[in-house]
Amino acid sequence: MKQLSEKKIEAIKILIEAIKEDYRTWGSNRAAMSDTQDMVRAKMIKEFNEQISYTVGKKYIKIIQRNSVWGFVVNCEDDKLFQDGDVLMASSWAAPARNFPRANIFKEYQVRWAGA
Repeated sequence: MKQLSEKKIEAIKILIEAIKEDYRTWGSNRAAMSDTQDMVRAKMIKEFNEQISYTVGKKYIKIIQRNSVWGFVVNCEDDKLFQDGDVLMASSWAAPARNFPRANIFKEYQVRWAGA
């Protein structure tokens, strides 16, 4: 398994926090929620936050949310199509869609909680 630099670890943590924040604000009209709806939403946010993680592979860092892949981050400098840090949409559990990058963790970007 490839060792991650401190810079890359920090960038992955920032990416995950951005995903969590997008989920937290998605579809929220708190003024219109009942107390029960507010409690359910708080539980959903807590579960979402607890179930997001990442694994490091030879070429990619896989961002996992619950039982699905949110996306992949390129974790090598010798890819012919992509730069180190490029964010790729998931094509399957084990592979990214290699058509075009959605962002780069070392540049300014926006993310959505539903996927890269």
